[in-house]
Amino acid sequence: MNTKQFHRRVWAMVVLLALMLTGMGATLYDLQINNGDSYYQKTQYTIPETQTVESARGEILDRNGQVLVSNKAIYQVRLDISQMGDADKRNDAVLALVRAARAEGVEWTDNLPISKTEPFYFTTDTPFYTVSSDEEGAVSRSLTRLGRLAVKMKWISDPTKDPEPAKEPAAPKEPSLLDKIKSLFKGGGERQEAPKTPSGPEPLPNARQLLGRMCASFELKGEGAVDKKAAEKAGEPVPELNIGDMDPEDARAVAGILYELYLRTREVYVANEYIFASDVDIDFISRVKEQNLPGVVVEATTVRQYHTQYAAHLLGRVTPIFAEEVEYYTNLDLDGDGVGDYKMNDTVGRGGAEQAFERYLRGKSGIKTVERNTKGKVVSETWLSEPEPGDNVILTLDIGLQAYVENLLADAVPKLESEEAEGAACVVLDVKNADVLAAASYPTFDLANYSADYAENAENPLKPFLNRAFQGAYPPGSTFKMVTAVAGLEEDIITPSTKIRDEGRYTYWTDVNPPQCWYYRQYRGYHGLVDVTKAIEVSCNYFFFDVGRRLGIDTLVDYASHFGLGEKTGLELNESSGVMAGPAYTEALGGTWYEGSITSVAIGQESTQVTMLQLANYIATLVNGGTRNATHLLKEVKSNDFSQVVYTYEPQVLSTIDIQPANLEAVKAGMLAVTTESASVRQYFQNLPFRAGAKTGSAQVSAQTEAHAVFVCFAPYEDPEIAVAMVVEHGASGSVLASMSADVLNYYFSSQETREEIPQENTLIR
Repeated sequence: MNTKQFHRRVWAMVVLLALMLTGMGATLYDLQINNGDSYYQKTQYTIPETQTVESARGEILDRNGQVLVSNKAIYQVRLDISQMGDADKRNDAVLALVRAARAEGVEWTDNLPISKTEPFYFTTDTPFYTVSSDEEGAVSRSLTRLGRLAVKMKWISDPTKDPEPAKEPAAPKEPSLLDKIKSLFKGGGERQEAPKTPSGPEPLPNARQLLGRMCASFELKGEGAVDKKAAEKAGEPVPELNIGDMDPEDARAVAGILYELYLRTREVYVANEYIFASDVDIDFISRVKEQNLPGVVVEATTVRQYHTQYAAHLLGRVTPIFAEEVEYYTNLDLDGDGVGDYKMNDTVGRGGAEQAFERYLRGKSGIKTVERNTKGKVVSETWLSEPEPGDNVILTLDIGLQAYVENLLADAVPKLESEEAEGAACVVLDVKNADVLAAASYPTFDLANYSADYAENAENPLKPFLNRAFQGAYPPGSTFKMVTAVAGLEEDIITPSTKIRDEGRYTYWTDVNPPQCWYYRQYRGYHGLVDVTKAIEVSCNYFFFDVGRRLGIDTLVDYASHFGLGEKTGLELNESSGVMAGPAYTEALGGTWYEGSITSVAIGQESTQVTMLQLANYIATLVNGGTRNATHLLKEVKSNDFSQVVYTYEPQVLSTIDIQPANLEAVKAGMLAVTTESASVRQYFQNLPFRAGAKTGSAQVSAQTEAHAVFVCFAPYEDPEIAVAMVVEHGASGSVLASMSADVLNYYFSSQETREEIPQENTLIR
């Protein structure tokens, strides 16, 4: 072998290894010495997370551009338990946050049903479960949020799995003197056996015991303590909550916050974000920021701001998604891309326009990536997709008219002569296209203080949350008589000149308790010979008894359905369908339909139930010549910056009735006569600068209560623009509503002359 060649190869290997070692050393030197600090800092913020940022909802405006609902920018404090560290750091941070809130007078979210100060007690009678029964009387128990968490955390055994959860044993009763004497004859001083404790599940803890168990689970060093009163009564020492240096009320506050966090992390509560406090001021924010508390996030957001105290039933509100709705909303695909548009923490419209027009108002959430260092501090944010604000919804509502009608009902109803008058409602519709111009329900509530006033309103026997305008169903009474009149005229049962003699009692079928005309029943008088116009003016029951009998129930119901009575009107909001009386409905309830029942149906009684929305649309259909349009609250939708029209409502015809002009004029003339000839109504309409048609109605509910008062009207008579329907529960005669209805008409037409439309952004001003 060539020695010289061998040495060259060895030296080549040595040089190669030296170069490799030198390169590696230089690289390590560069990493560790030259750029060590830089790379170390980079390793501190490699904890990324993806966040969904909810978009701002669109505004809600009335038909004249008046903003009704908008957004208000606020700061809120959110707690993220994943960033709070171990139990000690977490508890210290929460306690510091509590003390900061107390110092600044900030109220925080704490729904733990235990009093916040000593002595601790449950603030509800059923903290762990609720009891309900079905139609068959079977009783069932459902765990509350506290109950579900308590079972998961093993603070209690499941009380819904035992037929009768055991109660805490009562303190032993002190024997009476007689009992002591009797015991002497039963063996003197023999030792009696101690009473046996009842067998069965563990008794449910009292508030103090539960709080102790919570403190232990949350690592506040708490232990379950017995109730003070029970311990004192039993002559036993009263143990205190073993919570180290923490004050008992501080421990309760921290436990309440951790309870909210555990509800979410243990999937007891659907939303996994805990908003500690909302709409906080800069002083509180500064105090929190200075302490740099882990897991305490101060962030900007928006909440709904109400610019009117009216139309609460129409506007609706915004809430988090409820637990039972999660599956529905997370699978709801509004934009058709095959992906659900909602996350568990999203908010949704609840009732009114907020819910009905959710698809326009909600916008599209954005997604961003947030990187944190190991201390939880955010070091960078990257938008993957920015949020898109919702569109603006313009309603058909005239908020000025709405406010006037609501104030009118609130002022007038309590002053009615009927002491039984309770709730009321009024609907104003555009005759030509069924725009809802106003829909008032009395009593009402304040959307801005919905949560604060909820308990009071929920317990109010007048049910302020019930929208009587759309969901309250009432017998139409004599306001139904125009249906019978039109049906009789169009079916040639009568003509405009046909006269029927009112004989007081209608004895076609029998003379035993025959139906009576109201005039005979009250005054033992008769209307004499009346045609259809006069019959409507004087509201002659006898006339409509006879026309209804000759029509037959099927024909009468058919005409009523064409006018939309007993059917939904097509409104975007929740509404009642009501009931149109007839054999099918009576027999469905297990009753018997009699041929003579049609006399009651023909005058708006029997089992017919209609809403004020249906009644107003029926009058609109009548006076516009027979075209029944779907009622609606949506006028148009505009883009968030008002630069584009996204959607414009097109009228929808639900049905038509071909009413001959002469027949229609005969019916309208009767309604005109109500406002010009009727002694009880004329005084309220005679000074209006236009003519109007109207009809009164009273619907007897029971012999023990006043009848519901109903009133309908339209104006102007020659070219109708609006129709009004009004009801007062137990308000007696419908004529008492004439004054209010005349005021509504007068306000509408007088305000038309003075109203100025509010210009919107990107709109040319002429």
